[in-house]
Amino acid sequence: MRQEKKKNRRAAASPKNAAASAYTPAEIDEIFRRLAVLRPEPKGELEHVNPFTLLVAVVLSAQATDAGVNKATRGLFAVADTPEKMAALGEAGVATHVKTIGLWRAKAKNVVALSKALIRDHGGDVPADRDALVKLPGVGRKTANVVLNIAFGQPTMAVDTHIFRIANRLRLAPGKTPDAVEQALLEVVPEKWLRHAHHWLILHGRYVCKARKPDCAACVIADLCKAAEKTAAAAAPPGQ
Repeated sequence: MRQEKKKNRRAAASPKNAAASAYTPAEIDEIFRRLAVLRPEPKGELEHVNPFTLLVAVVLSAQATDAGVNKATRGLFAVADTPEKMAALGEAGVATHVKTIGLWRAKAKNVVALSKALIRDHGGDVPADRDALVKLPGVGRKTANVVLNIAFGQPTMAVDTHIFRIANRLRLAPGKTPDAVEQALLEVVPEKWLRHAHHWLILHGRYVCKARKPDCAACVIADLCKAAEKTAAAAAPPGQ
């Protein structure tokens, strides 16, 4: 069964609008080995207490920072940490907590609507299935992938702005769209690294390979990197 799933995943990962990786399989394996040495157990930065609050936090995080979402959800989750409590709180109640977040009106509406949908269609539980998740109000493929990975341990690839940028900048998994990059990464990332790969790439893009000025001096994969722009000489690789 595991081999069949692996075969199906690889077969699906052949996007027409994605270019080939600039790295050999050995180089890609070494990239993720080093990222794993740096952060053996990477964690998402959105605060949550269960799969439901994770789902809500990710929905709220669209076009918002994790820090801003965490500030808003601490109070929200203190009073509503289940679909039943969130639905009872209502749009107005949710809105009082999330007004500091961009697009808060639409997000408050979606949070209540998805809570009601979970109660109606899933007995109040968050489904561990992408097709079911993306049918919920306000939930897209990226949100579903984050929930499946963090809450259920599935080896999904949630492509945010950081991953999309560095996958193209490094020429690791070039693609014209987030979906193309997702599929290209699923094709090239070794199976043993997939569980945490999207966390490593997000954190690398957020804190090292930054949008305006990548911090190459602090980069553990700088000597392997094939990006056109470099801001410093390669740092010494870890675990050597």
